Amino acid sequence: MESVFLVIATLCYCIGTVGYLIYLLRDWTPIHWASWGILLGGALFHAAAILLRSMELHQLAVTSSQEALSFFALMLVTTYLVIQIRLQLRILGSFVAPLAVLFMFLSSLLPAHIIPKGGIFQSGWVIFHVTTLFFANALFALAFSAGVMYLLQERQIKRKNFGYLYERLPSLERLDKINYYCLTTGFPLMTAGLITGFAYASSSTVWRSPWSWDPKEIFALITWIIYAVSLHERLTVGWRGRKAAWMAILGFLAVLITFLGVNLFLKGHHTTFIR
Repeated sequence: MESVFLVIATLCYCIGTVGYLIYLLRDWTPIHWASWGILLGGALFHAAAILLRSMELHQLAVTSSQEALSFFALMLVTTYLVIQIRLQLRILGSFVAPLAVLFMFLSSLLPAHIIPKGGIFQSGWVIFHVTTLFFANALFALAFSAGVMYLLQERQIKRKNFGYLYERLPSLERLDKINYYCLTTGFPLMTAGLITGFAYASSSTVWRSPWSWDPKEIFALITWIIYAVSLHERLTVGWRGRKAAWMAILGFLAVLITFLGVNLFLKGHHTTFIR
């Protein structure tokens, strides 16, 4: 049944993406709300599929690269749906929905190997570790989207090319505020997720140490440093605008390398459990 739900969810994301791309071209509120509702429906079916899969495995269904990327797509859509209500940045859906579709299609191409039932993903600490990191990464994906929009808008302003896209994209100030909001919300979640992971590893019979020079640990730390630097420079030096947008893009590229590249191409403790 979960496979049927996943297909329905993917179709909803695809339809929602088409709707939001139409909204990007035409400022019509009913198109936005219809697309938002379709994404919500897709997220509900997606959540049901992951819940059924988790019940079948008796552990959180992120035990393969395929499941992890699917879970990431769900977190991305869910985070956008909530952020949209809070911040009222409708046009962001035109960039987020295609990302969700891309992640869903990529997940179908990745290996589906899972670890045996009764593994570490039954631990409450690991569940907290995983979900906080996924939510943080979803917020960083939104910051990435806002950063891309910022650079597009800035380029049009500098070239004095006030075309249709200029009228549809938010102001530079608002895009920068979205970037800052996602950073200040996502960074504490990422920090909490990493601390929880280190704490669990130190007491686990699998790792027995909070740090083991695992490739995923190294790249996760690099990603954390990128966002720590970005937040520090914003708060102390006053980084805004273009620099902040590029840091959001760089940070999310680091997230993708940590999330996908390490799992697929490097060997370590984490890739023993997630393939």
